[in-house]
Parts: sequence; C-alpha cells; structure tokens
Amino acid sequence: MAKLIEARNVACRKDQEHIIFSQLNFDVNERDIIVLQGKSGAGKTTLLKCIAHLNVYDGEILYQGRTAKAHGVPSFRTRIFYVPQRPALLPGTPRDFIATITSFQSRKSASSGDLARAMDVSKAWGIDEELWDRNWTSLSGGEAQRIALATAMGLNTAEVLLLDEPTSALDHQSTKLVEEFILNELRSSESGLKAIVWITHSEEQARRVGTRFLRISPSGCQEEPLMPEP
Repeated sequence: MAKLIEARNVACRKDQEHIIFSQLNFDVNERDIIVLQGKSGAGKTTLLKCIAHLNVYDGEILYQGRTAKAHGVPSFRTRIFYVPQRPALLPGTPRDFIATITSFQSRKSASSGDLARAMDVSKAWGIDEELWDRNWTSLSGGEAQRIALATAMGLNTAEVLLLDEPTSALDHQSTKLVEEFILNELRSSESGLKAIVWITHSEEQARRVGTRFLRISPSGCQEEPLMPEP
C-alpha cells in the first residue's frame, strides 16, 4: 500500500517545560483506518491537529512525500481534513460555513453542488434541511456532529479524514449509519477518500472500524494488534 502520511520524530509541547508527546514515528497508508488510543491527556486530539497543520510541532509530517508548506498549507488542508468533536465552536450556521470554505482560493475547483451533497448525506442520517440555517450553538451535540461529518463528505476533497470522536453524541442507530457510510466511501472507487485516522473511546467501535491501532504516550507511540472481542 502507498504511504500517504509519514510522521517522523514528531513532538508537541504545552510550553517549554511540559511535553505532551515526543518521538512519534508512524505511517498512514492507503486504506488504513488507524484508531488512536491512549490515556486522557495523552495528546490524541493534539496529534490530529498536528497532522492537519493546525498545531505547532517539532519533527516532520509529510503528505505524499512533501511537507504541508511544500504543498501550500491551504491546499494541504483540503486533502487532510480535520473534523472536530465539538463543531458548535464554529461561528454562524452550517450553510455559512460551507459558503465560507468553498470561497477560498484553495477550493476554486469545488463545485456548487458541495452544499447539496452535504445535505443529502445528512438527510440520510436524520438531519432536516432547516437545521443547516440554525446557528451551530443552537444545534444539539448529535446534530452538530452529523452536519460536520456530512460537510466533510460533501466537499469530497479529503484523501485523509482526521476524525475526533465523530459519533460520541450519537445513539447506536445513528452511529451505525455514519460508520457504514464512511466505510463505504473508503472502499468506493468513485471516492477520493483513501485513509482515516479516528479517535474513539468506544472499544466496540474501534473493533468495528479499525484496521490498525496506534497507542500514544508522552514518550512515543506503539502499534498494537487488532483488538480481540471481549
């Protein structure tokens, strides 16, 4: 399998005296679904933000053999797409959000169908169209999570999705619908999606979706075998 992302000696600090993690070395290959594991505070979310070039870090993270700066950071972020756990922190409405990001120069090739595709995806997950015109802060946790994910899928530019507890606010049925859609996108020859890095605290979900398991700690990371059934 081709390497999409290479992380070499990656480290991140809270400040000069407090290291979140260091010496992280791993690859993300095509068709990988890497489940990040580790204790609370180990830096799982921080690592996703480092991969997305949203956090300052030491070391090197390459996408297709080049740094984010070599690709151009805006263009890089269209290919390596971070979906936060709490999108309610975003300003305005979901419709405003899509209008803003599709206006960026890095998305000049995006089509006018981005919003329609995202709405179609979210509708299949039980989201009414009128919710796209509500302020993010007025949406429930589950509504906001589904709309944020539907936005990522509707834009259809990501080769690597970075998912931070994407279904933590959803019930079991909604969770399964979201999982099945994302996994089908990864398997589809018509989708540009090639790999996923996924944070989940659910062992059952990790077993359902994960193909590789990476445990991170302050001193490094270690790949673990597939999680056995309890």
